[in-house]
Amino acid sequence: MGLFNSFFTNTQQHPVKGNVNWIHLKNVDQIKQIRSLSKSETVFIFKHSTRCGISKMVIKRFENMFDESMNTIKVYYLDLLKYRDVSNEVVETFKVIHQSPQLLIIKNEVSVFNASHQDITSIKLQDYL
Repeated sequence: MGLFNSFFTNTQQHPVKGNVNWIHLKNVDQIKQIRSLSKSETVFIFKHSTRCGISKMVIKRFENMFDESMNTIKVYYLDLLKYRDVSNEVVETFKVIHQSPQLLIIKNEVSVFNASHQDITSIKLQDYL
């Protein structure tokens, strides 16, 4: 039963992987920091559902899109199930429709691009840096 439960009830935060500098987005105040930071550099927000198989597959593929030269990019990881209030604030602040999984690219305090599901892995990230 323990193995079975781990497949269906795992809500742990995604660990830091490879060249992605995951920053856990856990509170609404961080959104103000993201907006401020985006004035000087591109910031990514990855909204992830820890219970969704598609989301798990997409996040792995997203991580594989990063090479060593991209390890300084700020990428915020948002666990949608654990931080629903933060997710709602992201939707409101950046004027996007809620999707999961979803990648937002933030520049100059606004979302300049967002994609969801498989479309995330077809983005050429370097075009937004």
